[in-house]
Parts: sequence; C-alpha cells; structure tokens
Amino acid sequence: MGRIRSLLSRLTGSILAATLVVLLCVIRLVDPSPVEVLRLKSFDFLIRSLPHKTSEEIVIVDFGEKSADKFGQWPFDRRDIAHVISELRRNEAGVIVMPVLFSEKDRAGGDGELIKTITENGVIIAQTPTSQTKKPDAARRGFAAIGPIDPSSYAFSWPGAIRPLESLSDVSAGVGVAATTPEIDGVVRRMPLLVRIAGNTYPALPLEAIRVIGEDISYQVKTNEYGIESVRVPKFPAVDTDSRGRIWLSWNSSFNRLDATEIDERVKGKIVVLGLAMEGVGVIVPTPVGEKWAHDVQAAALQTMIDGSSISRQYYSDSIELLVLLALGLVLVLLVPKTSVRLTIPLYVLVVGGLVAASYYSFIELSQLWDVSYIVVASSLVFGYLVYNNFAREFRLKQQIKKQFEHYLAPAMVAKLQKNPELLRLGGDTRELTILFSDLRGFTTISEHYKSNPQGLTNLINKYLTPMTRLVYEKKGTLDKYIGDAIMAFWNAPLDDPDHRKNAIVTSMEMFEELRKLNEAIAGEGLAELQIGIGVNTGKVVVGNMGGDQRFDYTCLGDAVNLASRLEGQSKTYGVGVVVGEETVKTLDQIVFAELDIIAVKGKSEGIRIYTPIGIAEELEHTMNWVFAEQQHNKFLQLYRAGKWQAAKKFASDLKGEWNGVLTKYYEIMLERMEDLEKEISGPWDGIYVAKTK
Repeated sequence: MGRIRSLLSRLTGSILAATLVVLLCVIRLVDPSPVEVLRLKSFDFLIRSLPHKTSEEIVIVDFGEKSADKFGQWPFDRRDIAHVISELRRNEAGVIVMPVLFSEKDRAGGDGELIKTITENGVIIAQTPTSQTKKPDAARRGFAAIGPIDPSSYAFSWPGAIRPLESLSDVSAGVGVAATTPEIDGVVRRMPLLVRIAGNTYPALPLEAIRVIGEDISYQVKTNEYGIESVRVPKFPAVDTDSRGRIWLSWNSSFNRLDATEIDERVKGKIVVLGLAMEGVGVIVPTPVGEKWAHDVQAAALQTMIDGSSISRQYYSDSIELLVLLALGLVLVLLVPKTSVRLTIPLYVLVVGGLVAASYYSFIELSQLWDVSYIVVASSLVFGYLVYNNFAREFRLKQQIKKQFEHYLAPAMVAKLQKNPELLRLGGDTRELTILFSDLRGFTTISEHYKSNPQGLTNLINKYLTPMTRLVYEKKGTLDKYIGDAIMAFWNAPLDDPDHRKNAIVTSMEMFEELRKLNEAIAGEGLAELQIGIGVNTGKVVVGNMGGDQRFDYTCLGDAVNLASRLEGQSKTYGVGVVVGEETVKTLDQIVFAELDIIAVKGKSEGIRIYTPIGIAEELEHTMNWVFAEQQHNKFLQLYRAGKWQAAKKFASDLKGEWNGVLTKYYEIMLERMEDLEKEISGPWDGIYVAKTK
C-alpha cells in the first residue's frame, strides 16, 4: 500500500512538473513584460562582458560646461558654432557629425556664417522624428533593396519630423534622422538605421554619416521573408539588423572626448561627433553601460557600423530557444524523480552551465545572440519543484506527521506569563506599540550562494538572527516572530515601556553595527556584504494571544503593524537603512532624524511623513554640522514639494556631501525621481509621492 501511495505521489508530481514545463513554454511564447525585461538584462550583462577598446576612428567633441562659460547660455550664437567647425577643420578633422537640431533661425543673426561654414566644410546634421508635427521633410537618399520585400514597410514610422532649416540642409553633406527606440525598460540597446517619416524612408544619422564617409550616393538594404536582414554602404562591412532594421549597439568602445573650447591635434583625421553635453540642455539616455549623452549613442552606433560589429540574432532564434526549454524541461521531468539528488544537482548545474557558457562564447567570439536567460530561470523552477517534491515525498514516507515546533517567547514574556497565567486566554488589549520590521535584502542571491551547502545557509541565518534578537531583548522589546530572514518585534507589550519609541529606534540603529561585525566575520566566504532594511512605526494596535485553542501566538494586529511592514519595503526605495513613521518621531528630541518624504504607501490613500534616523544628537555634535544639514535639507524638501524641480535638484546635488555622506544615495534617488516627475507633472502637485512598491 505504501509503495502504491509513493508511486501515485511520484506520478502526480511528474504530471504537475510537466504541466509547469508547458506553462513556462507558453509564457515564453507570449513573452510578457517581466520575461522581456529579464532577457534584456541578460543582454546587458553580455554587452558589458565584451572586450573593451578605445575608438581609433571617432572623437567626441562636447558643447559642455566649458563651452557654456565661453559662449554663454544655449542656444549659442551660430557664429560661435561656425567658429568651432572651422577650428575642427583647421586641425584637420575628418567628417563632422552634428546630432544637434537647427530648426529655428538664429536670433543673433549667425545663420549666414554657419551656412557658409557648413558649405565649405561638409557637415552632417540631424532631423528628429515626432508625432506632433508634419513639417516637410529634409532631403532623403535612395537605397537599393536586395530581397523579396520592400524594407520600408518594416521600418519604424512617425507622422512627421522636426527638420533643420532648409538653408542648412541644402548645403550640408548629409541629413540623418537622430532617433532611438528604447526597450520596454527605457534602456536604449538598439537603433533603427531606416526610419519612415510621413510615408518616406530616411537614413539614420549614423548610416548617413557612413554614406558620406564612403563617398557614396546611396546605401543597400538586404531583406528576407521575415523583414530586414542587413544594411551596408559598399565601402563598409554589412551590418546585421533585426527585422525592423535596428542594430544592436556594441557599447564596448570608449571615445576620446574634448570640449569645443579645447580642439587640438587630437581630432586630426578623426570622425568628429559634435553634440550637447550640458546638464539641463543635453539629452541623457539610459544604456546597458550607464547613462550617456544622446550624441554618445550616435557615436556608439557609428562605431558599430564602422566595425561591422553589430550583434546578430537569427530570425529563428526564438523557436530554437523554446525547443531547448521544452526538451530540457521534459528530460528533468523524466530523470529527476528517478535519480538521487546528489547526482541530479551536479548534472543539472553542468547542463545549465554549459548552456550559459555556449551562449557567452557565441556572443563574445561570434557576435551571435542566443538568449538562455529564460531557459535557465524556467528550468530552475522546474528543477526546484522536482527536487522539493522528492524531498517532500521522502519526508512523508519517513515521518507521516510532523510535530509542531515549540512556540518560543521572550524571557520577559515568560516571566510575565508565570505571574499572570490569565494571559494565555485568546484575545488581546488595545494599546500603543512601536513596531519594527527588518528584512535581509537579496535573500535569493544569498540562498543561491549556499545552494550546495544548505547547512552553511542555516548557520549564516542563525549568525544574523542571534545578535539581532539579542538587541531586541536588551532594549526591552518583544520578538513577535521570524518570517524567514525577516524579524518582527514590538515595544510596550506585554510589559509597559514608556521609552518604547526611543528603544525601538536605538535598536534599529544598533542593528547596523551588529551587521557590520557579521560582514567582517564572513568576509572570507565569497559572499557580498549583507544588507538589511528596517521599518519602524508607532500606533494603536490589538496585542495579545491570537490563534486557536491548540496553538496561539502572542502577537499584534492593526493598521500600524501593516504600515511598519510597508515602511520597511521603502528603505530600499529611498536608499536608507531605516524608514520611520511620523508618529514614532514625536517626542524624540534626543535623536536626529532627516525627513525623507510625504508618501502614500500601498493600500493607503493619505500621505504620511517618513523619516530616517541619523544618530543621537549629543554624539553627532562632535562628528557633523547636522543643524546646518537639516536646515538645507528642509529647504530642499520645500522646493521639491512646490514642484520647483531645478532649484530642488541643485539643493539635492549640494547636499550629497552633508550628513557625513549618510544620505548620498537618498539624494541620488531623489534626483532621478525629480527628472521623472518633471516630465510627468506639468502643473502644481500635492507633494505626496505614491509608492510604487510595497
């Protein structure tokens, strides 16, 4: 009978695992946003692994801060721009590419000189596609289509363009479209070489530059039955594209760069990409290798075309990857239930490692993109389920019923219960508590580090939880529960604690000192430094013994508890270790807090002020000018809530070095947020930020 049950259990597990394999294949076929982002991040890792080089063909010249000091506020007098171009030619620069729009006449009257300079020096200028205008387009180049379909029908399309002045485009060496097509996560990884505007097809700026460099009158586009396959100018290598004519930018080239006021012999014989690199004026673009100026992206695309180094991804790649996932998943379903865990784990690691190595080699050495990221994640889910099912089945065979673990209480609670047995009754009282939630960040990564040594993971968690629990007890707190690697504790119950706010905050700060000691102790284990996030909140809750007659827990319930948990989740959002609710901060004059924001957390419509503790005021007097930092910080918050973005960003930048650098990450995050808010909010706003994470 036992064998039959075991067989049925194994069969049920295999059927469920096979169903999971099919479901994961369907998900890959649908390719929802999270899966697409996963695959794109895998590409980013590969692109950052490419051998680095410094371009020998391209130099970037910036209209940067030094230029602004010399020429004044942008837009510059075009006579000054003409002078820069002339200076480039005097130093024997090659082709000049300018991803700068000249769509309006110069108010200073410098167009004539700029036209004359461009006429004499051969400059490639830009137009930009837009959905908001249908101005006549600039001159376009013809192309030769090689293949069964019209490539223009696959190109990215816009209804209009912001074009340069006709007087400039007429005398320029070429006009190209400065356009990017960010991925779903906003990162630019590809660039279209062909763009369709108002029904006509135009070359991208890098393609137009290659045409001019090659002294050709057109370019060639090769197609297949799936769309565009490659683009080339005869004197340069063909560049593989996706079906819509986009190239994967290599991003492994760095460029010598200089300001427009510092032009010298370094530009001799080089292609010069001349663009805006001034904060607040130049466009910043997210890329796999960090934020870049918009003309840096054009330079990267141009270098990719010169090298012929665009990453190739075959039109059948998705199908092959899907078949590999299906085959691997079914093999796991057949083998894992029949094989010991000691054998299956190394075999699985070997197979997955081989796939990753093959993908890496193909990318680095052959410039071929085979994406195994989803295969690894999906097969790991299947493998994990099967291994878990094996363990669970064996455990059930050896022990049918598992006794519940004894419920442990804090020593103070035990003493209280000895004196007051009536506390064992179900129910509780309403009272004010300060609640603390702490969570170990990156637990999945930590678990993976110890996947072949589960005992090592157990030891690590015990090393972490033991001192943290001791701190709670030392500061008169009650340990509510462990939630995996997370800790929930509260103060002012079951024993009264008039200093519950202070004790909770001091505990939260001392937890980081204990974490520092633990990180020092495990430094040699090859594990990244452990990090925690903490949320603290005060409020009226119900506290007491809750559960059933057979088992109950001494715990607390209420809105203040939920808010404490939400605040812990915001610690990463704001780049701080501890996030504290406004109720907790009341009456704590001896502790210095920095207000972070007014935020509406998940599940809440009203905003609350949140803070982070800096330290004990008396101790900080000897280490920092926190009074000045607090004054400047409060001015920043006023400007931020008033929607005065530029002034607020200036304050945030200046404050990075205050507070002894404790809030540097916070200010960097707020700077990024204000960039987004500036785009999203056109008028007044209430200053309440709606949390996007729990």
